[in-house]
Amino acid sequence: MYKNVMHRLFLVLSLICLMNSSAHAQNYPNKPIKIVVGFSPGGGPDIAARTIGQKLTEKWGQSVVVENRPGAGSNIATQVVATAKPDGYTLLSVSNAFAIAPAIYSKLPFDTLKDLEGVTLTATGSALVLISPNLKITTMAELIALAKKDPGKYTFSSAGIGSGSHFAVEILKAKTGTEFLHVPTKGIPEGITEVLSGRVDFFISPYASAINMVRDGRAKAIAITSLQRGKEFPQLPTVAETVPGYKWEFWYGLIAPMHTPKEILQQIAQEVKKINEFSDVKERYAGLGLDPVSNTPDEFDKMIKSEVTEFTRIARSAKITAE
Repeated sequence: MYKNVMHRLFLVLSLICLMNSSAHAQNYPNKPIKIVVGFSPGGGPDIAARTIGQKLTEKWGQSVVVENRPGAGSNIATQVVATAKPDGYTLLSVSNAFAIAPAIYSKLPFDTLKDLEGVTLTATGSALVLISPNLKITTMAELIALAKKDPGKYTFSSAGIGSGSHFAVEILKAKTGTEFLHVPTKGIPEGITEVLSGRVDFFISPYASAINMVRDGRAKAIAITSLQRGKEFPQLPTVAETVPGYKWEFWYGLIAPMHTPKEILQQIAQEVKKINEFSDVKERYAGLGLDPVSNTPDEFDKMIKSEVTEFTRIARSAKITAE
């Protein structure tokens, strides 16, 4: 008798929760939305968040505010969202660093796979290998030759330990048997500055963050990390032309606190898919070397799990830890 009563009570409570979740989803959004970015303004996650935020504001009539919270390899921003109310009003714009964090930190104030869930990819983009003005080389072959001649002498900057720009070089090192000295910085702009100033020898920068500097001659790129040469600079070779099989791609997406109603996740994902089809969005992304890409919440979750596994393998092989 007691078991039957408890079972019925559980069913009633479950039905109420389901009805409340559905009601919230039907009314969504009815107040401003915040997209947190764990990096400085100007990087891929920031660009994607602001592009999508502007379009969502226009479509929904609710303000979508982008809040930059850089630091700790984007983990500060991630914790903010992981502990936020799972109602769709606090989202996180992420990059590869989101899947790298659990691979290099033995302890995090959140569980990447249990406290957060995917909404959708927003864009992908290649990277440019920028070199110091003091480094008198013009090809990847020459850079690799220098490193093999003097292992550990030549330096590379990154957006921080465990950042995408860090792992891009770790993959290069593994494929070429070279050794470079890592000089981590606070973010992508700082990593670029270190190269332009000549304090470090090279930096694998997101295309979007460096392309304007390459266009006006402030920065020198010797290769692109995609498998195919870029449309704007077809004379710029790929890294893979020198290092067969090498590929690095930055990806960006939206993440929500775990237990956000599925209907809301799907609604946001569907809107992003529509936004990515807008001609002005495609044009803006193309000018920054980005491709608008979207997927479903379930597909993005599966992708993140796969990326965590792969980055963990790389981290263990290269003995990379953030502690």
